[in-house]
Amino acid sequence: MSTHPTPTRESLQAAARFAAGEYGPVDHLVNNAGLMLFSKWSDRAVDDWDKMIDTNLRGYLHAIGAVLPGMSARQSGHILNLSSVAGIRVGDASGVYSATKFFIRGITDSLHREVGTTHGIQVSMISPGVIDTGWADKVSTTEGKQIAQDLNEGAIHPDRVAGAVVYALNQPADVTVNDIVIHPTRQDW
Repeated sequence: MSTHPTPTRESLQAAARFAAGEYGPVDHLVNNAGLMLFSKWSDRAVDDWDKMIDTNLRGYLHAIGAVLPGMSARQSGHILNLSSVAGIRVGDASGVYSATKFFIRGITDSLHREVGTTHGIQVSMISPGVIDTGWADKVSTTEGKQIAQDLNEGAIHPDRVAGAVVYALNQPADVTVNDIVIHPTRQDW
């Protein structure tokens, strides 16, 4: 059984209610929770798999569920999901992580088709490559940690991704940026 904090449906609904009470309706959701824990399938790192599924899937779904009713009622808003280049191409020792990011691609497309076209809600996705956020230090398997550290050597600063987020969110209501891929120039995937 995993002991990491899981973003629960109740905690994210409470956060959305708090934000609405303090600042007004939630107009933008930036789904940016992500956990990347490299391991080979043969490692059977089931606890790491559970952590990634809880954060990368349930966290996104519960956050969307918390803000979508208000956005639908107002017929406006913007949901921006951060995915990964690993949701486009699977790298070494990243099978489960990549699967969670392919999932984000799928829900983003589905949301766009369902709530974008019928309710006027902008739905975007940004797929970053290797970003220097300290993620490589969280990998628990020896081989996975080495792969992560090697990959992280050419990582770009988080400010680069923040610029893409600002760009996507600053589009007028009648424009949706569906997919931005941003990665280090020397990253080969």
